Amino acid sequence: MTQRRGPRVTLLGFTVPDDLLAEIIARDTHLPTQTHTFAWSVVRSLRAADCPVHLLSAAPVSTWPGNGQVRFRAGRFRQDDVDGQLLAFVNLLGLKHLTRFVAAWRTGGRALRERDADVLLVHGVHSPFLWFGVLRRRGVHVVPVLTDPPGVALPGDGRLVRLLRGLDVALVRAALARCSGVIALTAALAEDFAPGRPRLVLEGICSADPLELREGARAVLPPGATRDIVYAGGLSRAYGVDRLVEAFRGLPGDDLRLCVYGRGELAGWLRDQAAVDRRIVPPELLPRPELLPRLARAAVLVNPRPVDQDFVRWSFPSKIIEYLAAGVPVVSTRLPGIPGEYAPWLSFAEPDTADGLRTAVARVLALPADEARALGAGGARFVRETRNPVAQGRRVRDFLAGLAGPPDGRATQPRPRAAALLSRSSIWSTPTRNDIRSR
Repeated sequence: MTQRRGPRVTLLGFTVPDDLLAEIIARDTHLPTQTHTFAWSVVRSLRAADCPVHLLSAAPVSTWPGNGQVRFRAGRFRQDDVDGQLLAFVNLLGLKHLTRFVAAWRTGGRALRERDADVLLVHGVHSPFLWFGVLRRRGVHVVPVLTDPPGVALPGDGRLVRLLRGLDVALVRAALARCSGVIALTAALAEDFAPGRPRLVLEGICSADPLELREGARAVLPPGATRDIVYAGGLSRAYGVDRLVEAFRGLPGDDLRLCVYGRGELAGWLRDQAAVDRRIVPPELLPRPELLPRLARAAVLVNPRPVDQDFVRWSFPSKIIEYLAAGVPVVSTRLPGIPGEYAPWLSFAEPDTADGLRTAVARVLALPADEARALGAGGARFVRETRNPVAQGRRVRDFLAGLAGPPDGRATQPRPRAAALLSRSSIWSTPTRNDIRSR
């Protein structure tokens, strides 16, 4: 029996080819890696569910001067047998939103007609793209994928930027009220910013290759050389990296090593710590194919994000799925956005202080080898079987196909089948706040 074809989807967002991402990373102040990984995971999931996909994409770059390029040109690309179009825009404050809206209006409307799209999937809370969707829907269901709350204040924001962010939040809320439904990383995102809309909660997609992880891990260092405690992500206090360093210092053992991978405000401070403590390795920024084997070789993977920050309510850290997929024991703070299904496979640091992190890491390091292997293997099996592209793609396809009524933006309730999906479905990457800056 053949699988029925799913809805034809146009994905409007930041899904760019790998070579363009490499150029952006080389000269941008922030890393859009999570945005990129998540977007392509969505594409793979939709295709696995037999949903034809076409891409309309803007380069995920920081506003000038965070990225020195001002003018981004239109173009076409093809990657992984998927066709896409790059949208032109001017990368200056204010003009960035305006020119992205104009580009979406000119290119997107034509693309929707030519592709006979059933669904316009909008990646993120980017108001120019949301408003293009609700104004040009013409029989197309507009479904945003909510990965972040709108208008998150960032360090260094001036008065004008904060004013513009407040206006943007109002525009986003008004657009979300007119959409056919939403897909959200956490239930809180949907409840707070798209109340009353049909919703599907998908906290991540596991796309790690088990063979690639195992083979790469063997090539990094000989087994038993060190026991690595590993963190990968933004190197900032907001993500608890300073607490992790403090926690590590109190752990005994000359064979222990703290390895951090990423970029951020604490990179220089971490190099200073490595200079005075030989067990701390200077931070590295690695491409994904090199990073994943490092995760698979670790003794413990740590997510130290503090739980008392405002944005945490809406957050599911993408690294949780990637960590678990590596087949290694994982220590995490107990964030409210982590579904209960993950609890058996995580060792929680409570409280989320340096002492709490130290106790949790020490507890995992003290496990007998067979228990540690079983814990890591169980977590890997859980995410690979339940959060793989086929499973998540099927949930998205069924949700999109089950949207009730005409795509006119009127408030509706999910049909019974969609409602059942909401109760059991829960989408890596979560894009981080660094990704918010780069859009």
